Amino acid sequence: MNAKSTPRPDIEKISNGIELRKWYWLKTELTAEARRLGVKCSGAKFTILDRLCHFHATGNPVWPGDKATENSSKFDWHSNKLSTDTIITDNYKNTQNVRRFFQAHTNPKFKFNISMMEWIKNNVGATLGDAAFYWQEQVIKGEQTKIKPHNQLNQYFRDFMDDNPSLGIKDARKAWAAKKQLPSESGRHQYERADLKFLKVC
Repeated sequence: MNAKSTPRPDIEKISNGIELRKWYWLKTELTAEARRLGVKCSGAKFTILDRLCHFHATGNPVWPGDKATENSSKFDWHSNKLSTDTIITDNYKNTQNVRRFFQAHTNPKFKFNISMMEWIKNNVGATLGDAAFYWQEQVIKGEQTKIKPHNQLNQYFRDFMDDNPSLGIKDARKAWAAKKQLPSESGRHQYERADLKFLKVC
């Protein structure tokens, strides 16, 4: 199949989940399509995609992966006083209150990053002191953060820059803009050296 001769179809004209997964969609596009079809449109980008694919396969707007869950904790992460003994609850939020805590207990330049947010998400029941220790031991030492599988954009930029240290982020954005317009049989849009053709430098 010649990907160049296959323009990306309008999302409204796709009625097959396999075809839908071949293309790169913005979350706003998936959200609008879910709303048009009467499918739940909240949540993460790939959750919405799963709902749409399920709808196309079954005609059922209710995706089995959706489970009604409620956070049991009422802890207010915006205003409650925080200490190293504060327990990370199931309703945890990255607030300015939390940011100030980490800046005071780790480094004034503290910033939330992928690795830190993922650790907190997976360690409900641990303390903020544990989280601060993790940041100091893993992040501040320069460990490259792991990008979650669904974040194709960040992974593409990282792989592009690693392979082309002499190029810049603007080049990565230009290559990505062209790459995401092409179909992918795997449903993932990953960096390849051949993508440099989009910059007309090969």
